[in-house]
Parts: sequence; C-alpha cells; structure tokens
Amino acid sequence: MIITIAGFKGGVGKTTSAIHFAAYLQKLAPTVLVDGDPNRSATTWARHNKLPFKVVDERSAAKHVRNYEHIVIDTKARPEEEDLKALAEGCDVLIIPTKPDTLSLDALRLTTSTLRSIGATNYRVLLTIVPPKPSRDGEEAYAALVRADYPVFSTLIRRFKAFEDAATEGVPVYALTGNKNAQEGWSDYAEAGKEILV
Repeated sequence: MIITIAGFKGGVGKTTSAIHFAAYLQKLAPTVLVDGDPNRSATTWARHNKLPFKVVDERSAAKHVRNYEHIVIDTKARPEEEDLKALAEGCDVLIIPTKPDTLSLDALRLTTSTLRSIGATNYRVLLTIVPPKPSRDGEEAYAALVRADYPVFSTLIRRFKAFEDAATEGVPVYALTGNKNAQEGWSDYAEAGKEILV
C-alpha cells in the first residue's frame, strides 16, 4: 500500500502523521517512509536511528521502495495543482491532515477543491492536533466535514505534548517512557491506521 500525506498548510501534523502511520504499518509488514518534504522533518526525526522503519530521501527512494510492502510518503506543504494530481495518481490513499480551526479548514477546502477538480477520489481528511475537552472544536469540525460530504477519518488525533517529545527523542510516541499521554496519542494513530486498511 502507498500512502501519501499532503496539504496546503504547514503545522497541521503532516510529518507526525507520516511517522505514526509508518510505525503502525510496520507492525503489519515491512514499511518505508519516503521524505519528500524539503524541510526533511521526517529525516530529522529519524536521526537517532530509533524508528522501527526506514526513512529515505525522495531522491534515492526508487532504489529502496521495492523492498517494502508499505510506503508512506511525506510531502511538502502547499503543493501546486500539478503536484497534487501526481501525488493522488501515485498512491492508494492520499491523507490530508488538518487542524480543527478556521485557517486550517479554509486551506483544506482549497486542497479538496483542487482534488475534486482533477477527479481524485482516493483522499481522506484526518483531523489532527485536536484540543482537549472541554473544547468541542474537534467534534464540531468533524460534524461539519461529514455534513459537507468530506471523506473524513472518524478517529480524531488529539493534541498531546507527547508528540513533540517523541520527535525530540526520535521515536514513535508509543516508545516514550514516563509520559502519561504517550499511549493515548499512539492509540489515536493506531485507530486511524485501522481505518486506512478497511
């Protein structure tokens, strides 16, 4: 399976999602993460060599991907229409992370409008960095997306500092020790991972 993570806005958990979907898929079959973001955020996350999967630069991906059953691709923010078309055509599932705030949702509408105009149907929206209760931002954004007929994951990825700590340590969030929210953060991505495979 080839999964691509893309979006028009930075800071929506794109690389965090790529890392954790790759970690989930690695538990099922050999998985590689292709870092196609010019910021090389996934490569930075992997610098400690503690991730359970391989991270490769997009420029050398062709040599590596044939050895893996699952490929997760982290892309640059704000892709052009031509790039978005190529990304959608080149994967099984195109995941678009978005925060449940007005600016992020506006950027999501631009992305999905472009995808619809090029005839892409293999995309899904993932709500990320959802603020904790009593905020209802995540639930309200989810309901609005469902009403507007967006293909949206039913699992919401909650905002936890554990994800920042995991990036600092160069591990998936489940490998953090002494962080009470680490397993909750992992369970969000594991549940979303199951949705990909349905």
